[in-house]
Amino acid sequence: MRFTFRQLEYFIAAGEAGSITLASERINISQPSISTAIAHLEQEIGGKLFVRHHALGLSLTKAGRVLLVEAKRVIDQAQSLYATASEVNEQIRGSLVVGCLTTLAPMILPELMHSFTATYPDVVIKHIGTDQERLLGGLRDAQIDIAVTYDLYMAEEISFAPLTKLPIHVVVGEKHPLAARREVSLRELVDEPLLLLDLPMSREYFLAMFMKEGLRPRIGTRSEHQDVIRTMVANGYGYTLANVRPRSDLALDGRRVVHVRLSGDHQPMVLGTAILGELPASRLISVFQDHCRACISEASIPGMIGGTLG
Repeated sequence: MRFTFRQLEYFIAAGEAGSITLASERINISQPSISTAIAHLEQEIGGKLFVRHHALGLSLTKAGRVLLVEAKRVIDQAQSLYATASEVNEQIRGSLVVGCLTTLAPMILPELMHSFTATYPDVVIKHIGTDQERLLGGLRDAQIDIAVTYDLYMAEEISFAPLTKLPIHVVVGEKHPLAARREVSLRELVDEPLLLLDLPMSREYFLAMFMKEGLRPRIGTRSEHQDVIRTMVANGYGYTLANVRPRSDLALDGRRVVHVRLSGDHQPMVLGTAILGELPASRLISVFQDHCRACISEASIPGMIGGTLG
């Protein structure tokens, strides 16, 4: 068989997207180039890889499904070989998949990735922002090389390196009666509507604080989207609990929110990096971990305000 790694990459993109148009947008390659690569592969194997559905995209044939699995394995092996060669030559290059908790990603990742690739221009970073459950699953399945996240429900096979602690605080709109307070307790909040960030493992963390004190919060609404919660808070729908403190105190609609210290002894979130601990970290992963340690500390967090409320 005669085909290139690039042709396999184009085929993988189309197979995962289910559309040449979507694949073209995702990998920033022209549609004709992807179509030509697929046609070449089909000619080489002597069969169809896709069934074309008018206006409905593509679906993989049986041969296509088999080739997709094998093509991804070949690309992974090639990237591993490339990374190994780079390490032997003490060069920092290759591709890195960085996962990040979705509530942290918009603040931390842009500055963190830009500063890293500015120092190591031969590194290509792909980022994945998702919830904690999927992050840990991605590490186990080797879909994610390293994650920037909290120490929530870490399994034994995951190696977590702490960087800093993020205490929990109360977020209210600027016209809320509690906005002028220096601190507030959970007991004072229990009758107020809680706008709950409804993400796996995160919601359990927040609700466990009430349970620990024998309290039951009045949940006003739930949402998986932090920006929706923040904007509703700014509009006076209720309060929320959060560990992240963006540098801006504005919600997306321009209204202001206020952060108030939560009194009492509550477990902070520990922010750090997580990798699969069963195998030695590659040189590229180790260097990125060092970069995270240099950029994230109690004194400074990309896109965020660190430390406790004054």
